[in-house]
Amino acid sequence: MGMPLRRLWTTADVRALIREDRPWPRYELIDGELIVTPSPRTPHQLAAFEFCRELDAYLDRVPVGLAVLSPADLELRPGTITQPDVFVIPAGIGIAGATAEWSDVTSLLLAVEVLSPGSLRTDRIVKRDFYLANNVAEYWVVDLEAEMIERWHSLHEDLERCRGQIAWAPNSHEPLVIDLAALFARVAAKSRRMQA
Repeated sequence: MGMPLRRLWTTADVRALIREDRPWPRYELIDGELIVTPSPRTPHQLAAFEFCRELDAYLDRVPVGLAVLSPADLELRPGTITQPDVFVIPAGIGIAGATAEWSDVTSLLLAVEVLSPGSLRTDRIVKRDFYLANNVAEYWVVDLEAEMIERWHSLHEDLERCRGQIAWAPNSHEPLVIDLAALFARVAAKSRRMQA
């Protein structure tokens, strides 16, 4: 008896699952594999919001791109669909207007994923390899439990673990320096407020 064949999904298959009236579950497609992400916990969403807020304020001063929160429907390479938690689209992509589509975005200055218990392998390996091989300049994995960021610039460089602070300098501009201790403290305080 042979091994069962693995189904190879297409973008059409995945888009048939996506509903605009429901952001979760999140569906992604990498190398024919369907990746389904359930609704995240509150700390995950608070962290994604805090990172997007930091990036947005910086990009107002240094207009090299646009910070966005998912859900999205990016097709960085034909036949794929990804939805990073937070991402920065380079300026000049031309996604404004009524006819703009997520598929118009073919590169990113930054992709950020916040780890969830079920996303460890996907975020640290599958998405890392995909993003860095497909026009994403920098990739961060946010580990809320360890209060650190795992950072990659390319597949050929070693992992950088950032604690305390991280500096991001897209296209060699003045850097955005994020106080990670303060950001993680805000996430924890807001999470406690939600439980009170």
